[in-house]
Amino acid sequence: MVESRRPLVAGNWKMFGSGPHVAEARRLIRLVLAERPACDVAMCPPATLLPVIAKIKRRAKVALGGQNCHAALQGAHTGEISAEMLANAGASYVILGHSERRADNHETDSMVAAKTAAAWRAGLEPIVCIGETAAQNEAGETASVLERQLKNSIPANAALDFRTRLTIAYEPVWAIGTGKTPTIADIGRLHGLIKGQLTARFGDSAASVRVLYGGSVKPDNAKAILATPGVDGALVGGASLKSKDFYAIIGCYA
Repeated sequence: MVESRRPLVAGNWKMFGSGPHVAEARRLIRLVLAERPACDVAMCPPATLLPVIAKIKRRAKVALGGQNCHAALQGAHTGEISAEMLANAGASYVILGHSERRADNHETDSMVAAKTAAAWRAGLEPIVCIGETAAQNEAGETASVLERQLKNSIPANAALDFRTRLTIAYEPVWAIGTGKTPTIADIGRLHGLIKGQLTARFGDSAASVRVLYGGSVKPDNAKAILATPGVDGALVGGASLKSKDFYAIIGCYA
């Protein structure tokens, strides 16, 4: 029997991380310890802060994640970080294929697939991001874009089991950081499309895959989004930098 999915709320700090942000992490950890929400919680700070926050959280049920990794185990790749390095620093997740990396670093689906394989090699759970641009959305190409990215951003020979856990994050590019979001009906429809494709590919094993929504998730819209059938949590950007706002989203599962 496939275990039921426990929701996940993950915070992507992006390129923000300093003393005040560590203090916010401390506050969030205290809230999680006190309130014990009915979801998994993860923080994905810059890699430089992973060991720092790993020491702070101790036994608190707050996981850590990286924001990217290289496909190789090691080598002459100046400025890069391997999945094994992230795991050694305290991470258990890694965000892969975020639209900002696809745009800024020209990451292709095949590159994301190679990084997904690397995450599994290191024992990390990849959070694979997919999503359409505003132009693609307006052209009615959303479904085809999601299907292509989902198919090609996961290794062709992948087989899901306890060693290869997987999370998908649907983040419409046009919604990230804009304050705009799709309608609740569209979010439900597209999450259903993603889950249908996962089931067609992986069969019963797809039931273990969480599909998160990302793209301007905030305290004032989180409750409706997270209550949408097919949504298994959220990948949160800017709101995850403030413990009060981030916990207001996490607290939707209280």
